[in-house]
Amino acid sequence: MAILKFRIYLQEDESIYRDVVIKHNQTFFELHECILKAYEFDSKHAATYYRSNDHWEEGREISLEVYSKAYKAPPLLMKNTVISTEIKDTNQKFIYVYDFVKNWIFLVELISVSKEESSKIVYPSISRKEGIGPQQYGTRGLLGPKFAEIEEKYDLNEAAEGFGEEGEDGEASEQEETFTEDSNEEI
Repeated sequence: MAILKFRIYLQEDESIYRDVVIKHNQTFFELHECILKAYEFDSKHAATYYRSNDHWEEGREISLEVYSKAYKAPPLLMKNTVISTEIKDTNQKFIYVYDFVKNWIFLVELISVSKEESSKIVYPSISRKEGIGPQQYGTRGLLGPKFAEIEEKYDLNEAAEGFGEEGEDGEASEQEETFTEDSNEEI
């Protein structure tokens, strides 16, 4: 069974990409779900693929569903379209558009075909992640969700300036006053 490896670039930055391996007889819907997982997007929005060429021109549409828009030809549906039926050459390219309002555009390029299927992999699978992907609904902080968990656990906002209440306003604490008085009496 042929295993296809696709590289999915973020259109705005080709240094950010994910590699996905998928069986040739799986559907575009399965690839769609894997791309969303790879970029940590939810599956709440419309999506479509366009078969493309070396110039990234939009060709035949493979859509999640039939949308209320004008089509040159009726779209193929992702759930019914096997990937191998739309591969016309060894460097096949697709344009994947997700969320028509935000207009996330990904360039999908076939980078290799292998006959070796691994019994350890559940296909489709993400085989490589390169670069920090965009956050679907805003900006992704470099510290990420782990920092938020630590912040909640240790309540880092409580002492935000790094100082406690002791020694504020230049006054000595009660312990310091007691020590000073006691040490004066002994001298």
